[in-house]
Amino acid sequence: MSQFVHLHLHSEYSVVDSTLKVKPAIALAKASGQPAIAFTDEMNMFALIKFYNAAIQEGIKPVIGADCLIESADGSVFKVTCLCQNNQGYLNLSRLISRAYLQNQKLVQNAMKALIQQDWLAELNEGLIVLSGGMAGDIGQALLAEKLNLAAKRTSWWMTYFPDRFYLELVRNGRSQDAVYIAAAVDLAHRYELPVVATNDVRFEKTTDFEAHEVRVCIHDGTILEDPNRPKRYTEEQYFRTTDEMVALFEEFPEAIENTVEIAKRCNVTLTLGTYFLPDFPVPEGHTIESYFIEASHKGLEERLQFLYGHLTPEAFAQTRQPYDERLKFELDIIIQMGFPGYFFIVADFIQWGKNHQVPVGPGRGSGAGSLVAYVLKITDLDPLQYDLLFERFLNPERVSMPDFDVDFCMERRDLVIDYVSKQYGQDHVSQIVTFGTMAAKAVVRDVGRVLGYGYGMVDAIAKLIPNDLGIKLAGALEQEAQLQEKYDEDEDVKLLLDLAQQLEGTVRNTGKHAGGVVIGPKPLDHFCPLLCEPDGSSVVTQLDKNDVETAGLVKFDFLGLRTLTIIDWALQFINEGKQKGDEGFIEIERIPLDDERTFDLIKTGKTTGVFQLESSGMQNLIVRLRPDCFEDIIALVALFRPGPLESGMVDNFIARKHGKEKVSYPDAQYQHDSLKEILEPTYGVILYQEQVMQIAQVLAGYTLGGADMLRRAMGKKKPEEMAKQRSIFKEGAINNHVDGDLAMKIFDLVEKFAGYGFNKSHSAAYALVSYQSAWLKTHFPAEFMAAQISSDMDTTDKVVHMVNECHAMGIGVAKPSINEGEIHFKAIRG
Repeated sequence: MSQFVHLHLHSEYSVVDSTLKVKPAIALAKASGQPAIAFTDEMNMFALIKFYNAAIQEGIKPVIGADCLIESADGSVFKVTCLCQNNQGYLNLSRLISRAYLQNQKLVQNAMKALIQQDWLAELNEGLIVLSGGMAGDIGQALLAEKLNLAAKRTSWWMTYFPDRFYLELVRNGRSQDAVYIAAAVDLAHRYELPVVATNDVRFEKTTDFEAHEVRVCIHDGTILEDPNRPKRYTEEQYFRTTDEMVALFEEFPEAIENTVEIAKRCNVTLTLGTYFLPDFPVPEGHTIESYFIEASHKGLEERLQFLYGHLTPEAFAQTRQPYDERLKFELDIIIQMGFPGYFFIVADFIQWGKNHQVPVGPGRGSGAGSLVAYVLKITDLDPLQYDLLFERFLNPERVSMPDFDVDFCMERRDLVIDYVSKQYGQDHVSQIVTFGTMAAKAVVRDVGRVLGYGYGMVDAIAKLIPNDLGIKLAGALEQEAQLQEKYDEDEDVKLLLDLAQQLEGTVRNTGKHAGGVVIGPKPLDHFCPLLCEPDGSSVVTQLDKNDVETAGLVKFDFLGLRTLTIIDWALQFINEGKQKGDEGFIEIERIPLDDERTFDLIKTGKTTGVFQLESSGMQNLIVRLRPDCFEDIIALVALFRPGPLESGMVDNFIARKHGKEKVSYPDAQYQHDSLKEILEPTYGVILYQEQVMQIAQVLAGYTLGGADMLRRAMGKKKPEEMAKQRSIFKEGAINNHVDGDLAMKIFDLVEKFAGYGFNKSHSAAYALVSYQSAWLKTHFPAEFMAAQISSDMDTTDKVVHMVNECHAMGIGVAKPSINEGEIHFKAIRG
């Protein structure tokens, strides 16, 4: 029985011309008994990791490659397919594609294209097998032009630089010149003893997908389907043919079929996945990175403790520091054991650079605020012990994964920090990360409607019938919206529109740049994956998205922009104008008290316009009901204002208990166990935070906090098999801890219910600090704070009007704007 392998196939990640998705393509190969499959997207490897992992999972060999646009010495452009024989071939192809985007983008047939210069290919030929590109290749072009001497010259070039690694490609896609090309190519192959290979230049699954494919091409090209002048580059024959179909199609050239399998056997790239490659962080002479990490952390702890507790007597100070010393040792041991000191140093370094260069940095976000090491290295600015934040929620020693600090910078100056990192580690070692935009329900209907030439009004009316639910699919929209279904059933144009839209829905439409993700590599990044950039060389991004880049071993750092930090910074500049640090009245935001009565009085009124996280009308209503009077209440507010707690009744219980209208009770109190009181007291007996779920499992059932984090994750995923296993572990642990088994199961059920609503307290606490800081500024320096707010919100007219009116109500006048370094600043003055 014959075997065959598709070696020339575009997936949806080519962006320009395919409707094939990764997993369905692999399923087609498996169903046809094909032992391998190649993805050869045009000048990219966007799908690399997804394709590699999915193919291996299905027992199909992944052949890695790309369709490459080549620029010859005379400036002509042609196409060949490059397949990677080995890891050196992958490295060379990655370098070639990256170099094309970074150095050689040109206008080709009215579109900017990245082009690989032919001499680069000669230089980096090792480990690459080349398929000639059929009629689109340089040899094919010469043969069709009947320039046989030129074809011979070009063939000689390929044989010189790719000895035993160059194949003449035979393609039958129903084009008028197929027969002429194949006859000439076979004759050339005989003359030069060149091997031939059969491909189908695949773009879609089956012939009936051709119309949707053409619509996809028109969406990309900005053309109309029925335009007689649009280029028609594809045929109905470019579908995923079965092995039997390909064997029959090339019946007279069995060697062309056999060579597909031979080439697949020769291609053996092995990607190293799940291993992390951190850049080296320089340490002082005489230190290892581990010893320097320990020293820097202890020094940082001493500074933090002196700042917090330096006023205490020596005896009280020693007693206070004991839990800090214990926690620091615990964290250091785990971080060093997992090999992550360099990661912490890199983050601490660019944060400190930002602070030293007047780039406002947030106090933390996400689970990283639960790390004491992060706090003492000044990565975060919230004491995790003071607010019962857990290190294991951030870095679990029982689940090996990279730490992930999300760092907020002032929106206006964030790029300065990224520039610093590029200079520090080398521009070719640093890049931002690609994202992929997909065709969502409303957008794909509008795109398809335009390509079909339908009137705007008709298409707009259909798009508006699709509910605004997040992530809604067209199938769901038809179920939910009777009028949409009715139009689909009764109007042929609407039926065609929605049928084509459903075929394309979810397909990759375009590339973009991740909002904050930056990778820093120990080598130039094209050693790990190809790069992509704008034609002018700006906005360099990896060709792998944020998940795949980490799977490939590159470490992602999040540089996020937060406008509130800009507002706080501007307000402080207004307040401290003419003063120096240390002068009376000079305000340092990190030194303000977190128990200021006037600030809480302002918050309780709900007049929190401009206050970070607390300014929406829904949040203001919640504030008025809750009447927060301590920092823990602000932390709770951030966690409570979400659909789950609001819809479940949790918020009502929380408020009633806080104000004494409902008795505060704890799940185990009726059994006189009372071990959960300390955990749940700050939230009036309500399980609000993910950290509380972890602590309950630790205290009640003897889990380690690492094991408790695994339980929390399992509860979130709700996999029956894993939950049954965890129930058993929980019950056994509780009984060993002298807790009644039935009570343990009741608490487990309660915890499981609330785990779905639980919020990351580390994130909530860090953001609550920014909320409090902005509320404190509004309370004590309303003129300066509102001036900063209005200056930052010039693009949102309604909000500016609202704030100006609030200024007048507070007795604050708003003066004419001034321009400082290109930024508009309003000067607010007391009325």
